[in-house]
Amino acid sequence: MRSQNGIFQLHNPPLDNYNLLLQETLFHNANGYIGVRSAFEEGYPEGYQTLRGQYINGFYDITEMEPPERLFGLIDEKQVMLNVRDTQSIKLFVDDEEFSMFTGTVMSHRRWVDTNRGVTGRHVHWLSPLGKEVEITIIRMASFTQLSLFTIEYQVKLLNQPAVIMFQSSHNGMVLNHYDPLEPSRSEQVLYLNPAESELMGDASYITSVTTESGLSVCTAVVNFLEGEEQRQIFTGNNNITDQISRTAEIQQTVRLIKYAVFCDSIRFGICREAAAMEMDKARLLTIEELYRRQADYMNDYWDKCLVEIEGDDDSSVAVRYSMFQLLQAVGKDPYCNVPAKGLSGERYEGHYFWDTEMYIQPFFTVTEPAYTRTLIEFRYRTLPCAIENARLLGHKTGALYPWRTIMGRECSGYFPAGAAQYHINGDIAYSIIAYYLATGDLDFLRCKGAEIIWQTARIWIDAGHFYKGQFHINTVTGPDEYSCLVNNNYYTNLLAKYHLEWAAKLYELLKETDCPAIGRIGLHEEEVVRFREASRAVFLPYDEELGINPQDDSFLSKPRMDLSCIHKDDYPLMLHYHPVHLYRHQICKQPDTILAHFILEDAQSEQVMLNSYQYYEKITTHDSSLSSSIFSIMAARLGLCEKALGYFELSAQVDLKDRFRTTIQGINAANLGGIYMAVVYGFGGLRLKESGLHLRPRLPKKWQSYRFKICYRNTRIIVAVEKDQTVLTRESGPAVNLYIEDVEYRLEDVLVVSRARPKHEGR
Repeated sequence: MRSQNGIFQLHNPPLDNYNLLLQETLFHNANGYIGVRSAFEEGYPEGYQTLRGQYINGFYDITEMEPPERLFGLIDEKQVMLNVRDTQSIKLFVDDEEFSMFTGTVMSHRRWVDTNRGVTGRHVHWLSPLGKEVEITIIRMASFTQLSLFTIEYQVKLLNQPAVIMFQSSHNGMVLNHYDPLEPSRSEQVLYLNPAESELMGDASYITSVTTESGLSVCTAVVNFLEGEEQRQIFTGNNNITDQISRTAEIQQTVRLIKYAVFCDSIRFGICREAAAMEMDKARLLTIEELYRRQADYMNDYWDKCLVEIEGDDDSSVAVRYSMFQLLQAVGKDPYCNVPAKGLSGERYEGHYFWDTEMYIQPFFTVTEPAYTRTLIEFRYRTLPCAIENARLLGHKTGALYPWRTIMGRECSGYFPAGAAQYHINGDIAYSIIAYYLATGDLDFLRCKGAEIIWQTARIWIDAGHFYKGQFHINTVTGPDEYSCLVNNNYYTNLLAKYHLEWAAKLYELLKETDCPAIGRIGLHEEEVVRFREASRAVFLPYDEELGINPQDDSFLSKPRMDLSCIHKDDYPLMLHYHPVHLYRHQICKQPDTILAHFILEDAQSEQVMLNSYQYYEKITTHDSSLSSSIFSIMAARLGLCEKALGYFELSAQVDLKDRFRTTIQGINAANLGGIYMAVVYGFGGLRLKESGLHLRPRLPKKWQSYRFKICYRNTRIIVAVEKDQTVLTRESGPAVNLYIEDVEYRLEDVLVVSRARPKHEGR
């Protein structure tokens, strides 16, 4: 994919089925509330597969999930994100010839994402079978200023002869979720969404649907405008409404159809049919040009806040900008949703939210648009009652335990060894809340909501762990590495628990003299806080004296290594070719576990131990997860291994843009997109949020001439420019701040220039 000035383009992209599916993902439109895959408006010929989907974040149905064994507490139902009504279909006829990319002659074809304007587009120069030559330009937008709104602008220009231009614009109420054979928890295609009512009101069509089990409803509304309209017919039937509009056009004349579609669900809007009418009236007050202007203004403000520029490496610049755009499209904009693993670009993982949000996506927003991080935390607060229920299901008499994968708060994973046993999710969520506080100083939010989450989740550590020979152990858990399950004293889990418990006690001291409603509401008392402190101080952190590393868990080093050199490339990922028990018996890592712990809490160990651990785990990590390469990049940069860091960064950059895992056809890998940003700012930039303040440890790979990024810390906007021999920091707005560069404290008043130190391992 080429990029120029923030516009990502494909010229004459392949039209085979695989590449069409990939383009549906790469050029999808979303705004955090709705998402629309970029299938051709006119459709594909018979025999082509399409994942023609439109989604609402957090809108779901419930379906049964048969557990393999009837044991207590195993999950027997789950939530599924739904493919809602199809509003993107438009067929074009030039006289009686139907436009298709697969008939006549496509003289040129271009697809693009314009990250400056927040739109996507297609441009086609087409010669019909009977010789009519036309130019077609189609622009799509999911509005950031009216989240319910999706628009299509369809332009047709006649080049060699006059003709009758006819559009058939459909509003289809009969759609299904797509069956994905690669999704192990999906055994069949299920009808989740049932049409309830189709109606016409003036020139607007409305289709209301209800879910089968969850009791939710959704209404979609569509209006079509044709400039210079001559004839219009509307066809209805089988919950499909087609608006057929036509007019005669002359040579060099452009005919333009504007299609407005709004989506309203009962979660946010209550009576969704009434809300859809109101949202459509709101949209119709503005021309498409005004809507584009507002979208461009929104994007301009966004790019101003999250600036990242790399000199000397165009491919890296492309990857970072594309990633940040997709993160904006994916992130939920209200407390009713989060960030699905595939964003709003596909149905893989069934729209579920994972710990990926806290550890890979929130770090981006926390230092650029912290209001989005706050909203994501509010989602966790909203689902806290479900986390409390989940804790009781797993035998805990107190506290809250968040699920591994969910939509509305309840666990959706039926495989507990790699799901419910991932207790680190509590620590991940607590870590993200603390990071938000360290970046913003927003103690009031902690007082009202954040602290309650931290305290309720901290209680689980006390109940799940125990003291043994003076140390606090946490047994039978699964860390981030899903190739080692149900282990004792997972280093990552234990280290996060230590940090979590320490902050639970700190926040109590900070808030006990304030009007903090949670303290009384949850019955938190001094004796319990004392237990938090005692456990935190005594948490056992595995360490091997001989190797000078932190073992991943108590038993990890006692297992034999798998010989990766004997594994054929087609046998990756290993989880699809080896029984889980076989993997659990070996030293093999799907993704970084201990290495991730060293990144987020680097002060827990010496640099030598982190280097030893990095070198050890690098040899046994398969990178079967898209979450893997970015963390290895970050830690390589932290250790001064800049060229190695760049190599891992480039692997992360290829995950979606080059579909490195052959999974992007099913949707973007949202967490990896956050990892790409982190690899630059937290990796090469060395950014860390600590209690002592903002820390930077800049590194510059040889390939890059320089780079710069903008962050927000304590309401101060800071531009960090890393050059060959110096780092230049500029206070763009906000008060002066103290910060640390290479652990040396400085005060940033206006402009600060610091000579850049070269780490001893640089160049390795």
